[in-house]
Formats: sequence, structure tokens, C-alpha cells
Amino acid sequence: MKPVVAFQGELGAYSELAALEFFNREVTVLPRPSFAQVFDAVSSGEADRGVIPIENSLTGSIHDNYDLLLSRDLVITGEIKLRISHNLLAVSGADIGGLKRIYSHPQALSQCKDFLATLDGVEFVSVYDTAGAARRISETGRHDEAAIASEQAALDYGLSILRAGIESNRKNFTRFLVLSRELLEPAEDSKTSVVFATRNIPGAPFKSLSVFALRDIDLYKIESRPIPGSPWEYMFYLDFDGDIRHDVTRRAIAHLEEIASFLKVLGSYRKGGEYVGRIQERGE
Repeated sequence: MKPVVAFQGELGAYSELAALEFFNREVTVLPRPSFAQVFDAVSSGEADRGVIPIENSLTGSIHDNYDLLLSRDLVITGEIKLRISHNLLAVSGADIGGLKRIYSHPQALSQCKDFLATLDGVEFVSVYDTAGAARRISETGRHDEAAIASEQAALDYGLSILRAGIESNRKNFTRFLVLSRELLEPAEDSKTSVVFATRNIPGAPFKSLSVFALRDIDLYKIESRPIPGSPWEYMFYLDFDGDIRHDVTRRAIAHLEEIASFLKVLGSYRKGGEYVGRIQERGE
């Protein structure tokens, strides 16, 4: 049987496409309404893996998922950086010249503003997500309405692509994390993610980062989040080069524990590549 992978949203969401791309489409996808329910599905064993977005190259971090990584007991075992390619979808027989309304998530509408500016007399309607917009178009069957969504949504809902790649910025990537109940075997070219809080000592943030500099360990990202119930105090999420099972990484973590008041290893996993997220470009 194929592994079951949970994601947030409806069929056709970019999270579904990320899951299918990461696992080479050799999985059964399990849509869930919320990020928390994705974590629940993996924790309970209903799903073997979960896929969640963690940051976008244009709009930044998804803070809800940072908080869930802290509060839940799953580990990160993979990542994929998916280029978000927006498409204008409609029922078969529709054409751009006959459109009166286009539905999509507000961010997707904003990210396609240059293309939308070329359309006269068309109303742009914001809805809760891109996949839901595609489902709406499929259900109503109207030839004067369209949706902006993924190519996967066109496949899931039997829609035609009136225009592909209508996003204004081709450097729009979303980084997704793969969640599991247990760590996988160490991989080459790995990175590790941790979250920690520092003790109340002078220069604590500098000292915490120096444990990596002393060992020539590359840092990829640091993100601060408020500590609930402790105003103006922060936790730090850190991504850095190496696997937690490597000696130099273990020594860095042990050193960091001397400075930190709290530390949790979120996972070690192979660094993810960039994917276009366009099915037709791969000849499928």
C-alpha cells in the first residue's frame, strides 16, 4: 500500500502538489481542514507523513506551524521548495474573453496582478483558498467564471487551463516540511532544525550563535517567536548545516544547551531542492 500523507486544505491545494512532488506521486493524500489536524493525523497514525508550509519567499514565515512544531512531538524528516505557479482555470469551453468573475485567495489574486490588469470588466472575488475556488468553478459549471489555482487543482476538478503561469513574480517559492513520528536514517547533505530559549545572561543570543561559528557550521535561517506568558521574551528557531547524529553537530548542540534555558531538536533531514510545480512541463 502507498504511504498516506496528510496536508492542510482541499484537493488541489499547493500543499497537495508539494506532497506528490516530494514522494514522486507514490502516496495516498489525506486532506485536512487545519494545520493542527495534519499534526493530529500523523501523531495518531492515521497518516504516515504530513506536509506543511513553513515559509514563502515573498510573504515570509507561517507562524502557526512554527508554534505547532514546538508544541507537538513530531519530527521534520524532509523539505521541498515548490515554485508557486498560478493558473487560470475554467470549465471546458470557457474562454478568457467571456469571463465576468475570477475567484481565488487574496494572496493569489495579488500575485497575479499584472495579468489581471489586462482584463477589462472582470470582477475579482476573494475566497478562503485557491483549491476551494477551483472546486467552486467545477461545481457551478459556469462559463463566465474562472479560478486562479494550481495545475494540480485542474487535474483534481477536471478543469481546463485557460492561461498557465500567470504569476507576476517567477521567484515565488514556498518551502514545505515533511513530518514523521520518528527520525529517518541520516542522509548526505543534511540540515538540522532546533528551537531554543536563552538564559538571562549578558550576550546570550551572540553566545548561542557562536557555538556554530566556532565549529564552522553554516546557519541557514533564524526566526524569533514570543514565549507565551512571558512578554518581551523570545524563542529562536534555527536551521543549520549537519545531522544531529554527526559528532560535530552533537558537540554544538551540547554547547548550546549550556547557554539555553530550553532546547528542542525538531529534526535532521536532507536539504530540499527547488521544484517548478508544473505537471505539463514534465510531460505528464
